[in-house]
Amino acid sequence: MTTSSAPRPRRSVLRALALAALLGGLTPVGPASALAAEPETFTLTIRHLDRTGRPATEYGTQVLGLAGEGADEAVHPYDASGTTTVRLPRGRYMLNSALTDRRGGISTDWIVQPRLDLDRDTVVTVDARTTAPVDVRPPDPAAVFRRSGMFVEVSHGGVSREVNIVNATPSLRVAHLGPDAEPGSVRQWFDAYWSNDTAQYALGQTFTGSRALTGLTRHYAQKDLATLRLRAGARPGTTGTARYDLQPKGDTTVSAYGQLTAPGTTTFHVTPDRGTWNMTYTAPTAPEGTPNRYVADITARAGATTTHTFDNPVFGPSLNGRPGAERDGDKLLMDVPMLADGDGHAPSSPSYDTAFTTLTRDGVRIGTHSGTPGQAEFTVPPSRAAYRLTSTVSRRGATGATTRATASWTFTSEASTARTAGKTRGNTPLKTTGTSTPGRSPLPLSTVRFSPPLDATGTATAGTPVRVPVTVEGAAANGRVRSLKVSVSTDGGASWTRLPVEDGAVTIHNPRAGTGVSLRAELTDTAGNTLEQTLVDAYRTE
Repeated sequence: MTTSSAPRPRRSVLRALALAALLGGLTPVGPASALAAEPETFTLTIRHLDRTGRPATEYGTQVLGLAGEGADEAVHPYDASGTTTVRLPRGRYMLNSALTDRRGGISTDWIVQPRLDLDRDTVVTVDARTTAPVDVRPPDPAAVFRRSGMFVEVSHGGVSREVNIVNATPSLRVAHLGPDAEPGSVRQWFDAYWSNDTAQYALGQTFTGSRALTGLTRHYAQKDLATLRLRAGARPGTTGTARYDLQPKGDTTVSAYGQLTAPGTTTFHVTPDRGTWNMTYTAPTAPEGTPNRYVADITARAGATTTHTFDNPVFGPSLNGRPGAERDGDKLLMDVPMLADGDGHAPSSPSYDTAFTTLTRDGVRIGTHSGTPGQAEFTVPPSRAAYRLTSTVSRRGATGATTRATASWTFTSEASTARTAGKTRGNTPLKTTGTSTPGRSPLPLSTVRFSPPLDATGTATAGTPVRVPVTVEGAAANGRVRSLKVSVSTDGGASWTRLPVEDGAVTIHNPRAGTGVSLRAELTDTAGNTLEQTLVDAYRTE
């Protein structure tokens, strides 16, 4: 018996079918479709050598795509022999490999190749003998190493990839591998943390160029560092354990973190050239309570000391660089922290019992919102009108830490001719940040901050006169105050005594021990906008 089969189409016929499909809207089928879909691939062979030059067996390697047909690739090839192969599409990649050395303790060799152009079968040798030590130290030789992280970000054609290595020991060695990448396309940063009995050291550096680092040496002197002092306040009658987290702002990195008994103080020495540092402070919380966090961005300057006190009076409204309220077409959006702490740090979840905000237009009430203190959204007519915005928050059991805060602002407003599309989510008010949102118009709100000399428990010495600095924030700041009146009460706001404001401060004669001191401010700015602000039981004497 004989069999027969149809002849296989020639390659030229397949190409013709594929071309016809592209030009005529046909769908290629069979082998032509497979040829069109499969990218060209090449073999990448990676040889790993340890510090003795022998094949490494304990390593982790990653290859990430940057451009070309392999732009979305992310592979982790491994073979116990030390040599591994993988097939990848044509394109630009970055490679990094961490090799572990266990002789005399655990140490790591981290080798980064920012530029790997795969356009043919390629062999790469990752050799631990090419690395050099990372030797970054604080000025105190007795300081103990805590942790470090090194990060490399490579950018190419609008795509960025980031790799990192985190270490619990100081024995890291690093090296660049391969050709240079484009100038400025490689950004690398290193953050290391040390501590002694009295302080912590946060030593960070950033580098930008065309290569990854091969070694890094920096021994800091005390004069090279800035000092950040964190004071954990304890509102009257409260104590507990606070948590903190300090790290450079803006980058993925490791941090200095820990716990602190409140009231208490901890000190950091940081590198100014790392940019702005970000501090997150979580106040002591009852087991069933909601954690209340404060966040501060701190600019460090070599030789200078900056102190931030968290969760301590006087609590009250604060703008601290934010607009507070904005007009967006027919929407009036408000976000004023009504219980910012004495340093102006806005709380994430302040404790309170009641909170409400009311808006009137030409004397007619538009509406009232209750809920989160100082947050509200109102729909208003477009025409120009006079508005009064009043926000109040009350909390029982907060004696000496503001039991009631009220702020009432007056201003005129109308819809802007350039408005953005609606940006609400149901009935949830939008939050504003440090600057006005594009398309919105900031409203001329102001706040007044009082800074009496208080101890870490938020109390002042009874029976003594104290100078209390008065600071204006918002629309009336920077010399735009037409008038400012300040009053004090020692009977819970039942009666008030006017105090002269002299050289940016008032003098208060503190009452007998155990008495709450309330504060009031009445302000008019140079444009005629006003503020009436009252803080009942702002601080307490002892």
